[in-house]
Amino acid sequence: MKTYLKDFEIRWSDVDANRHLANSAYVNFMSHTRVAFFEDHNFSLSNLAKFKISPVVFYEHIYYFKEAFLGTPIRVSLEVKGLSEDGMFFEIEHNIYNHKGENLASCELMGAWINLKTRELSALPSEFLTEMDTFPISADFRTLTKEDTRKFGKKPVRLS
Repeated sequence: MKTYLKDFEIRWSDVDANRHLANSAYVNFMSHTRVAFFEDHNFSLSNLAKFKISPVVFYEHIYYFKEAFLGTPIRVSLEVKGLSEDGMFFEIEHNIYNHKGENLASCELMGAWINLKTRELSALPSEFLTEMDTFPISADFRTLTKEDTRKFGKKPVRLS
């Protein structure tokens, strides 16, 4: 399937003290891309609100390769690397490219859907499951399980 792409231009507010694209701006561009992707696949905020669900992010691992500067056009890609059978869990890969097609950064992200009323993770309603068949998937796509969300072994630690 075709990769989802979204174009941006680096604004003054996107650069940091080093005068290159700030790490927080990478996160914002990827988030904007995901929201646009979900909107384009009938996962609009109004559709999700009917079922009282919303996406949550468990982690984002970003790898930076090359700097980008003010005024540079960039393109953010999105491919789905994994989905659970019930749609609860998702894994997404983003790549960010400059106008020359050079890969500036790559990000692996895992998330899930949360019920906004119960505040618990939720499987997707069947209305959304069929739409997932149209998602652009990566070459290494896999079916996710709850165990995949724990693969890094990170657990909360209380401050004593």
